Amino acid sequence: MDQSIIFGGSGFIGQHLIDKLKSDYINYDINQNSDNYVYCDIRKSIQLDLSTQEDLVIYNLAALCTIPKYEEREYYETNVLGAEHVCNFARGKNINTIIFTSSIAPYGMREEERTEDSIPMPTNEYGISKLVAEHIHRTWQAEKPHERSLIILRPGIVFGKGEGGNLSRLYNAMSKGIFFYPGRKDSKKACIYVKDLVSIMIEMAIDTKPGVTLYNSCYPKPFTIEEICNSISEVTNVKKPNIVIPAWLLKCIASIILLLGKLTGKTLMGIHPDRVDKLMVSTNIIGNKLKDKYPLKYSLKEAIDDWYNDCNNEGLY
Repeated sequence: MDQSIIFGGSGFIGQHLIDKLKSDYINYDINQNSDNYVYCDIRKSIQLDLSTQEDLVIYNLAALCTIPKYEEREYYETNVLGAEHVCNFARGKNINTIIFTSSIAPYGMREEERTEDSIPMPTNEYGISKLVAEHIHRTWQAEKPHERSLIILRPGIVFGKGEGGNLSRLYNAMSKGIFFYPGRKDSKKACIYVKDLVSIMIEMAIDTKPGVTLYNSCYPKPFTIEEICNSISEVTNVKKPNIVIPAWLLKCIASIILLLGKLTGKTLMGIHPDRVDKLMVSTNIIGNKLKDKYPLKYSLKEAIDDWYNDCNNEGLY
């Protein structure tokens, strides 16, 4: 594999992928955040020249993924139209390998255990748009099934330096002593360390063969929110949370904070009633298929420790 094409390389996962690839890539994105960068808006038809078209692999990372945040139509404009335009680009350049980062969101927010054989039942616009994007990629592969390779990854919560998301917010709340378990301690959360994810993606690009492969990209078994909090506490020495607040009360508090944020024009620690719901409901996704083929290097505690070291032992951000 001579060179990699990355759509969305300026984001959190993309930056870690670029660090791992060194210089053998081109980053197509709307934001410049790397060398070898070319402006590209995947919401529009992609008209780009390539110096070579041999042994290329596309990593399609470009997406709107934060929820709640955007208008409903924006998820489809980026995630669905983007998938169509990336696949059209691959057709035009005769590129036969795509690694597509989808999400566990197509499974929906449910307590039941989910494997790759489970029927997708998305419960929000993000999950629906990612499931549609998966099928657009599958259509591209099916046009030349004996030549084209499609690897679909459904990552759980991806954490690591630069995430600025779920686990960063969790650590920040714990460090301030203001995190309380929303209704329960045993909600399960599928997750993966970003360094494991990008290492696996590169290995998959080398191992690629014609066909479609789907992997839940997460630990073999999800961890409870209490286990995650305990691991963060053990690594960073912040106090473990112990108090469980009734969900209805926490949602009321979050609603008030959200309203105050709107009135003042400020985002207050990313607090939102929908995020309280996300904390309460499990993402009970099983990553055994990934473990059997591409074992993860880091345990949960080792991953948090490595992340903490990357941040000079000053926090998780």
